[in-house]
Amino acid sequence: MEKRPKVLLGMSGGVDSSVSAVLLLEQGYEVIGGFMKNWSDKVSTSPGPSLAGGEAQGEECSWRTERRDAMRVAAQLGIEFHTFDFEDEYHKLVYEYMIAEYKAGRTPNPDVLCNKYMKFDLFMREADRLGCEFVATGHYAQAVRGGMGPTNDERRTTHLLAGVDQNKDQSYFLCQLTQDQLKRVLFPIGKLEKSAVREIAHKHDLVVADKKDSQGICFVGKVDMQDFLEARIQPHGGNIITTAGEIIGQHRGFEFYTIGQRGGLGIGGGTPYYVVERRPETNEVIVAVGDDDPALFRSELQATNLTETIDGNFEKYRDQKISARIRYRQPLASCSMSYPTTYPLQPTNSLAKVLFDHPQRAVAPGQFIAFYVGEELIGSGVIM
Repeated sequence: MEKRPKVLLGMSGGVDSSVSAVLLLEQGYEVIGGFMKNWSDKVSTSPGPSLAGGEAQGEECSWRTERRDAMRVAAQLGIEFHTFDFEDEYHKLVYEYMIAEYKAGRTPNPDVLCNKYMKFDLFMREADRLGCEFVATGHYAQAVRGGMGPTNDERRTTHLLAGVDQNKDQSYFLCQLTQDQLKRVLFPIGKLEKSAVREIAHKHDLVVADKKDSQGICFVGKVDMQDFLEARIQPHGGNIITTAGEIIGQHRGFEFYTIGQRGGLGIGGGTPYYVVERRPETNEVIVAVGDDDPALFRSELQATNLTETIDGNFEKYRDQKISARIRYRQPLASCSMSYPTTYPLQPTNSLAKVLFDHPQRAVAPGQFIAFYVGEELIGSGVIM
């Protein structure tokens, strides 16, 4: 009897990863379910107000509920199930980074880092320990192996493509993955619409078939970001200043505002104001006045910490027309990319210049810019 390939599936307790288990079993894989405990309600050690009962106001940690649902699905499908406690690593690699970035006046994306360090690094190491050839998740993205080049090396390459369901495509959150990671990854629902995923869940009477999609910070859950930050960063008032230098209000701390934000500034009068800059050194929040203020738009940016999904991608597409998005769900924008550094790139000190065909609104330093050629994600960088 031919040995079935073994895969470690990240099971979050949601419908997407549960249906992924069904599809993998139907495709002949030996499936092992793995739940990652990355966050709990224990008190944070970061500066800020104490967290009553171990929770920030408005913050709900539901990892026990999510694990219970994942275990129920695993039992229903008759697959092996493990729980992995990565909480210390998550705190160090994702949470502390996120707080440090906000304190520096930048806007981090913890979901991208969660995928890079937790799901496709630590989790992949557990797959090795369990003798699994592959890891799988319920992301709406596609890992396509070979078939896109004439040489043997190109045919062995894994390409990261957007999910078929454009409303659910999550390739952006995978933008920091490398070829070494991608070549072992399976995304079983990447070719499906969300409605089809729900249908499969109902067909197999999965206990999570009607469960709502999770939202919020990766593994933390749905929280009010300002409440989350205020429980960890002491509020400290400062001036709200227009791009012309006029003081028009007060804020509670520059960390609690995001680039492009309009509401929540506490400025009346009917004139729309948008956050365009945060200055940590002076604790000032700079705002543009009106919808057409030039300070809201940028035609170019610089990106650092460049990561390629396939070695040679950036060299191949240097100074050519490609596309990019500067945040999740943003429509792809036509651009070109060049970089003064020599090739091959060194991610820790690489630097690229990106020129957009049309000015982009609310470009946020600290966010990731993901580069695409057609539906293929070719790499990413961190916006400076």
